[in-house]
Amino acid sequence: MPGLLLGDEFPNFEADTTIGRIHFHDFLGSSWGILFSHPRDFTPVCTTELACAARVSDQFKKRGVKMIALSIDSVEDHHNWSKDVMAFNSDADTTLPFPIIADHNRELSIQLGMLDPDERDKDGLPLTARCVFVIGPDKKLKLSILYPATTGRNFDEILRVIDSLQLTAQKKVATPVDWKAGEKVMVIPSLSDAEAAALFPNGVTTKELPSGKKYLRYTQP
Repeated sequence: MPGLLLGDEFPNFEADTTIGRIHFHDFLGSSWGILFSHPRDFTPVCTTELACAARVSDQFKKRGVKMIALSIDSVEDHHNWSKDVMAFNSDADTTLPFPIIADHNRELSIQLGMLDPDERDKDGLPLTARCVFVIGPDKKLKLSILYPATTGRNFDEILRVIDSLQLTAQKKVATPVDWKAGEKVMVIPSLSDAEAAALFPNGVTTKELPSGKKYLRYTQP
């Protein structure tokens, strides 16, 4: 099955969506982007996910990330489903704050390697898995997470990894386990101590280890 690898340019596909027909790269412009797929409209886990995504949409906007969802059903179904989603949020009079791509022929799902072979519709056709693609301003794939159709995503984690991606795109650092925005980061091994001292005016601390190797270096971003 075709798919994308980290660092690949994300396809500039055309698609019908709830805001009309789009060219994906034009939709993104110079922004970061996130595309997250759903197995089917009017299904329970997908509805809770879209509702959560709507609730935290301001957090994505604050980070300069454009959101777009995908499901295999039609634009008309997407519009009707969106009303259920916002009603789930007790916000029935508000429009879903991001578009949904219609992929009823599964062309895009196949191109991006998003089908879940274990979850099928009544006709025996595979449904879309719960993919997360984060795309940088250079239109290249920066993050890919693939969940099975039966497992809902954690949007707090998705926001956390976007914080990491954006920070590490700007500075020569890496983020350690369970890192959250504002916490100390790690100096990448390719930087010498002198280079690190020059780059990080807040200072660099090194964790002493039994091996004597000084590779755990921390700084405040």
